[in-house]
Amino acid sequence: MRIETIITDAEIRRTPPKKAIGPLILGNSPAVQQLRRLIEMVAPSLGAVMVLGPTGAGKDLVAQEIHRLSNRQGRFVAINCAAIPTELLESELFGYERGAFTGADRARQGRFEEASGGTLFLDEIGDMPLALQSKLLRTLETHTISRVGGSKEIALDLRLICATHQNIEQMVEDGRFRADLYYRLAVFPIHVPPLSERKSDIPLLVEAMVAAYCARAGSGLPPNFSSAALETLKDYAWPGNVRELRNLVERAFILFSGTDVTAQNVRENLLRMRVPSSDEETNILWAETEGLTRDVQDAGNNAGFAPPSPEAFRNWFDYYDEINLRRFLRDVEVVLIEAALEAKDGCVSHAADAVKLRRTTLIEKMKKLMIERPQGLFED
Repeated sequence: MRIETIITDAEIRRTPPKKAIGPLILGNSPAVQQLRRLIEMVAPSLGAVMVLGPTGAGKDLVAQEIHRLSNRQGRFVAINCAAIPTELLESELFGYERGAFTGADRARQGRFEEASGGTLFLDEIGDMPLALQSKLLRTLETHTISRVGGSKEIALDLRLICATHQNIEQMVEDGRFRADLYYRLAVFPIHVPPLSERKSDIPLLVEAMVAAYCARAGSGLPPNFSSAALETLKDYAWPGNVRELRNLVERAFILFSGTDVTAQNVRENLLRMRVPSSDEETNILWAETEGLTRDVQDAGNNAGFAPPSPEAFRNWFDYYDEINLRRFLRDVEVVLIEAALEAKDGCVSHAADAVKLRRTTLIEKMKKLMIERPQGLFED
């Protein structure tokens, strides 16, 4: 059972934060409201926090907000364990003494010492080597460190937050992550929801991202996302989560600065990265009709959200480590066959035509995948 399911509003009220949730955690969806409650509860404590969630969901923002609400006077120090070579990670975390290795001509503090009195955020903790995990466990137990090449114990005032997009429990079972360290770190696990579970927050996120980009750029006109464009953004699966949405907004500044962004622009130019033609850019009539309801618009223009092309999956491994290809293709096959049968009122022959299969082949697939024909008008 996830920890979110056992926390009540009464418990939240008993541990009020010293500060209010800031602008980093945007959204009004139930998933984000629950995330805010968890942050408010854990921030004043000294317990270790494990932030879990997919790549690009905003785990670093959660860590920053926990630190801000904690009222700790020290720094917020972040380090990505996956971005630093294994042989350098130990000295980066723990520091080193002069002469500890070739090139160590002076002593240097590590990230642990820099974060003493504040918060140390270890991102992608799942990529930490097993040998270093042992040293981290000892640090958590003793609240002291020894620099590389040194013997002196240095006391720390430490608050640790870790994050990973990996299935850390599976890594423990596989022996790729120490079980004792996992239980030491996961005092308070927080699951950051993917953007696909909080699509109602997309208009608010887009508005905030547009404002942030304008403030950062200092010049240029912002794109204006129509209501239909925002609805189209909600239809997308968002495998790259909030980070992918931020990239799309910046792409809109390049392609549609100072102009309206339509639902068609979102589908064809922002999600598919096709440069808009001059005709599309000057088609005022299309832009004006974007305010119509999606049902009317789709019926009149046949512009409903298109299913992803095979090429859309080329970037899969930019966002995920693996995919169960057989199960994924099976699930797609089941959904399409069921949809075809529904669309054709249960007529197997017509459904077979719709998915370009022989009738006998479709019947075999239905038996294999245990798909029942819906009750319809046809008995073929």
